[in-house]
Amino acid sequence: MAKIELVQNGAKRKSKPAFRFIDLFAGIGGLRRGFEAVGGKCVFTCEWNKYAQQTYSANFPDDDHEIWGDITELTPADVPEYDVLLAGFPCQPFSIAGVSKKNALNRPHGFACEAQGTLFFDVARLIKAHRPKAFLLENVKNLVNHDKGNTFRVIRDVLTKELGYTIDFRVLDAKSWLPQHRERIFIAGFRDDCDFNFDAMEVPDPMKGPRLRTILHPEDGAEAPEPPYTDGNIGRVAEKYTLTPKLWQYLQNYAAKHKAAGNGFGFGLFGPEGVARTLSARYYKDGSEILIERPGKDAPRRLTPRECARLMGFDRPGESEFIIPVSDTQAYKQFGNSVAVPAVEAVAKHMLPYILSKDVEASREIEKVA
Repeated sequence: MAKIELVQNGAKRKSKPAFRFIDLFAGIGGLRRGFEAVGGKCVFTCEWNKYAQQTYSANFPDDDHEIWGDITELTPADVPEYDVLLAGFPCQPFSIAGVSKKNALNRPHGFACEAQGTLFFDVARLIKAHRPKAFLLENVKNLVNHDKGNTFRVIRDVLTKELGYTIDFRVLDAKSWLPQHRERIFIAGFRDDCDFNFDAMEVPDPMKGPRLRTILHPEDGAEAPEPPYTDGNIGRVAEKYTLTPKLWQYLQNYAAKHKAAGNGFGFGLFGPEGVARTLSARYYKDGSEILIERPGKDAPRRLTPRECARLMGFDRPGESEFIIPVSDTQAYKQFGNSVAVPAVEAVAKHMLPYILSKDVEASREIEKVA
């Protein structure tokens, strides 16, 4: 269900939004795009990273609100009325990679990590104060198993026992919609008792999902050149994305060493009919998890930031509409930290009937009187 656009006196007029939502730990707006697609309007944004703010602002230039920076300094009074809370709270303390790194450095993780782990409680604080009709939280798949399940147990207890919400969760793999294996957990909560559950959600067969050719630059003139990502009259991928011989040799040696040791570490090399590994925020370092074959070349190449935008669903195949105003390094970090937009939109569509099950405007008026 998208916003209806009416034509009146030769000008488009957008219909009244079906519901209002806030976008916490917003990144570059992946959760927002999914919920706007079903008729919602974003009325508040919180994101601390200045480069992510730059990309967010470039792609949502018509917002009538400023981006709030530090969520720990946010008070309930700073937030306008809304119906749905969205939050992709920081996942590093709960991810396998993040836990391994912190263990190696003898640092705490999960809820013991004051820098990131406790940011979940800032989300809980706002839910408690505002009592939104619904919320959607997103995190890495490993959240369920972190600390032998204790971390997720605490999250569930806070949301259900302390805040009184009915919740359900599901791990979704982006490869149902995009050519990327990317598993993330979505936790949906509702203030009022309802029969919402993720089991009834229709999810395309991940084994029949799209292939990388749908997001790669065709390099045959079918796509207009887009410097600095492509150049020449046929839009060939810029040479700077091809790995140097030295880096390519290093990655091959590194993979061979770990293979001999019985480990699974190594680069991921894909052709146009492949499905990529998970795009991570470290992709800017060497691109090793997703390397694209270059027939006739001595070395493969990285994805361009535009291809990353398509791989995450910010652009549709063949499109280049999403504005990328930052450096390649920052763009790779932003897309690697983001969500798969089509997966979010599918979740939003599944939640929508429950969000609209009662007139949200009437609910607000009742709460004001109470």
